[in-house]
Amino acid sequence: MKKMLQACLLAGSLTLVFRTCAAGEDARIKVDLPAMMKNHMLHSMRDHLLAIHEIQAALAKGEFDKASDIAENRIGMSSLESHNAAHMAPFMPAGMQKIGTAMHHAASRFAMTASEGDLSRSLAALSGVTEQCVTCHMTYRVN
Repeated sequence: MKKMLQACLLAGSLTLVFRTCAAGEDARIKVDLPAMMKNHMLHSMRDHLLAIHEIQAALAKGEFDKASDIAENRIGMSSLESHNAAHMAPFMPAGMQKIGTAMHHAASRFAMTASEGDLSRSLAALSGVTEQCVTCHMTYRVN
């Protein structure tokens, strides 16, 4: 059931992107944030992207424990306090909050999987993280 919901969310997001590209306009849901919150959110997302890059580099070197640590501490559930997630959530639409929470959970699941040292399973788990990023970025835009 969970996989079906994820597939539906992704399909819906991709449909939205297709419509956006075809129409030449941005049909994503606009999220208005106070300037300070917007800057904080963008900074956090850029750090998540950098962390994913560092995770991929660690996996390429067979450094599974390093990839696991980066994921858990920078993106996973353990990172929520350092990102001030509790302060950000009230400014986000419920759907955006749900996707963000799913992304943090997926990063923690990746961290556990990567620590087992199986590259194929690790990459599949990492894909679960980036799936949430894609879904959110295809659905929402920060104004």
